[in-house]
Amino acid sequence: MNYWAVLVAAIANYAIATIWYAAIFGKRWKKLTGITDMKPAPMNILLVFVGSLVLSFILYHSIVFGNAYFKMSGLSGGLMGGFFGWFGYIAPVTLSTKLYEKKPWGLWLLDNTFWLISLLTMGIILSLGI
Repeated sequence: MNYWAVLVAAIANYAIATIWYAAIFGKRWKKLTGITDMKPAPMNILLVFVGSLVLSFILYHSIVFGNAYFKMSGLSGGLMGGFFGWFGYIAPVTLSTKLYEKKPWGLWLLDNTFWLISLLTMGIILSLGI
């Protein structure tokens, strides 16, 4: 197992989230969520990064198993792992949350576009490290 790839993919996930939600879509996200002041506590920042590490670790294994099953490797295996990670786990769960919490569709689209981009990026990084 390539622990460096797992770490780099987790850092990439965290960096993409920071850019996505702070620099690019911060105002839009605040409007859609109704949150006016976003100042995360240091412990929350640490927990989010630990979550990124866990996600990266699991995605790494998913790509390894997917590559073995589909006889794929490299970039295509990483993209496939990232896409199916989003399509099979993130999109359905966030859709259920959106429907029951009655959040705007724009928020679901904003969040899911982030997750798709992030998981594809992580898949690429992890597949290059396998």
